[in-house]
Amino acid sequence: MSGTIQPMVISPAIDRLLAFYQGLLGAEETSRTPDEGAPFFINLRVGDSDLGLVSDADVDLGAPQRMLLSVAVSDVDELLPRVEDLGGQMLGPANDMPWGQRVAHIKDPDGNTVNLTQQI
Repeated sequence: MSGTIQPMVISPAIDRLLAFYQGLLGAEETSRTPDEGAPFFINLRVGDSDLGLVSDADVDLGAPQRMLLSVAVSDVDELLPRVEDLGGQMLGPANDMPWGQRVAHIKDPDGNTVNLTQQI
């Protein structure tokens, strides 16, 4: 049996992450729960993938992270100037990797590590 795996990011500031992923990756909101009022869950579509944002005011942003989002984009270098303007953090310059990708390591506004990857 096969299924679909969807990454979920838990945040005390779901609107901040929504703005970050929409602004940086052009993510489109496809649904939210509840439909009205403060959201508990927002589903985003990024290319052919879904990313879930979950609201939890008590989440500890300082806890060790055991998840990494890796996002394939058409031009890593084009996105990098927008990262900090959207509340994220650059962890270094983009680099060409021996396996044929250009990769930039960034953090979203909650401190989650995100790899932006581009086939070269």
